[in-house]
Amino acid sequence: MASSTPYTVRWGIMATGWIAEVFTKDLLANPAVRDVHDVRHEVAAAASSSSKDRAVEFLTKVKAPDSAKAYGSYHELVADPDIDIIYVATPHSHHFQNAMLALEAGKNVLCEKALTVNAAQARKLVETARAKGVFFMEAVWTRYFPLSIQVRDLISSGAIGNVYRTIADLSVGRDAPDGKVDFPDSNRMVNPDLAGGALLDLGIYALTWVFQTLYHVQPEEQKESPKVVAAVNKYHTGADETTSIIVQFPQHKSHGIALTSLRVASDVDGQGSSGAAIRIQGSEGEIQVIGPAYCPLQYKVIKKDGKVDVVDCPIPKDAERDGWGQGMFWEADECARCLRDGSKESKSLPWSESVVIMEVMEETLRQGEVVYPEVIATDVFDAQSPLNTGKR
Repeated sequence: MASSTPYTVRWGIMATGWIAEVFTKDLLANPAVRDVHDVRHEVAAAASSSSKDRAVEFLTKVKAPDSAKAYGSYHELVADPDIDIIYVATPHSHHFQNAMLALEAGKNVLCEKALTVNAAQARKLVETARAKGVFFMEAVWTRYFPLSIQVRDLISSGAIGNVYRTIADLSVGRDAPDGKVDFPDSNRMVNPDLAGGALLDLGIYALTWVFQTLYHVQPEEQKESPKVVAAVNKYHTGADETTSIIVQFPQHKSHGIALTSLRVASDVDGQGSSGAAIRIQGSEGEIQVIGPAYCPLQYKVIKKDGKVDVVDCPIPKDAERDGWGQGMFWEADECARCLRDGSKESKSLPWSESVVIMEVMEETLRQGEVVYPEVIATDVFDAQSPLNTGKR
């Protein structure tokens, strides 16, 4: 008999930037608004690597309970015995060192995408999670949307026949005069010191759709690492500004095309006039996913016989908390259920799949001759790395 008391997870938030704020507000939104009654979330603590005051300000801003603790270092956060899981919300340049700090402390971890900056780091994180016997998951929030689950189920059920091609794009039109883009060189989008570039920040969502429609839905024993052909334009900082990837799954006779750019936009006018950002093409029809690849709200199933089904999947908002609800709570719910059930990895995004996706991105960057500094590219853990201490 199922318990009537929801399983509660106590979160520690590592970093206090924008994405941490969005995620934490989603944690604090009422689960009943999204018809979830089996799990719930609490914010136990937050940490800034620069000062405790920033953590205090963050907790106030997200209206965390008075019991939530503020820390001025990541080391203090991962040592807190009242935390069940750490959410790593730092730039992806820092993910390896930060997530390792938490894993080595024996903490369960949800780490923001892109998981790391290369495949060796991703493999090391997985090895450590396995050795420590803790839960570990990449926070590709789109994977856990009900919309994504419905699309994967449609593919698995044969609704559009055999799927042979997925075309997915996530690009932002930030072209600027004099050959520049509308980001300062220090911005994380174009700064190599922060693993900047279109691919790791935006392109991973295009790859997410390629993988969850062509790779994830295959039987485990039939999954294959794809062949990769990439074209990369580099920005003057050395980061990638426009990247196009073709991934081929020879056994399944399928191709994925993942596109990303800082120069042109997937949605030119912001009104959806450009059409579907994702097209999943099968022998009997196709599924078009509408809206930005990271946060889609509608899909269409178009059959050869002319039948078209349009399905809206809005994101529930918590009216009592100023309309909070961006869709990040679904990945948090997945973490809670895995912790409740004793699962160390999510079936929606297993460790092996995160590693294969990172291998594709690493190969893409290799073909584009994009190189990141050693301090963020090393797969050697250093608890006292400046990425963990905030000290340079």
